[in-house]
Amino acid sequence: MQNSGFNVIFQGNNIGRLFEGLFITAEIAFISIILGSLLGILIGLSRTTKSKLVLFVNRVYLEAFRIIPTLVWLFIFYFGVTTALNINISGEIVSIIVFTLWGAAEMGDIVRGALESLPKHQIESGKALGMNNYQLYRYILIPQAIRRMIPGTINLATRMIKTTSLVVLIGVIDVVKIGQQIIESSRFQFPTASFWIYGLIFFLYFIICFPLSKISKRLEAKWND
Repeated sequence: MQNSGFNVIFQGNNIGRLFEGLFITAEIAFISIILGSLLGILIGLSRTTKSKLVLFVNRVYLEAFRIIPTLVWLFIFYFGVTTALNINISGEIVSIIVFTLWGAAEMGDIVRGALESLPKHQIESGKALGMNNYQLYRYILIPQAIRRMIPGTINLATRMIKTTSLVVLIGVIDVVKIGQQIIESSRFQFPTASFWIYGLIFFLYFIICFPLSKISKRLEAKWND
């Protein structure tokens, strides 16, 4: 029985379809990580300002994406915003928008934490040398902050990749959705198909996320010594 279930992976073009779905998952995650990181760096820099208004807006934005689950944001944008604005946006685009905004909020906090963890005397030394704020950030703060940001950024990327599995709930044909389709079409012929298909999906996520997690831990341990 288990052998027949295992064979469902190689029946027809099932394995090819799963990898096509994995490509969609990776595409959503990769674009969101890049855009979220770029936007998050700007947000993080803005959170070091002394403007109470800017800090308040940033705080509300960050807490909104921390308190409200990502799935709810997907529903808000896919069903709520598109209906309110009377526009038609694909699930893939909505997913990229939501994950970018979520990633930017988290990345902004990572950048802020990295910048604020730097010794204050470096800023004072830079000002003593006649550097303006732009020069301080370019030559002193950002180069050192990047090193402290990398482990947290890799962890964030791993979380974003794993969370992309939620896009199936707004109709995106990703690797999880394709897996469900294969199971539904094969459940009578292969009763244990769900075990093997979901097992393969688990393995695909694992081989993507596990190396990133190990790299993050090694960098964090190395740079904290």
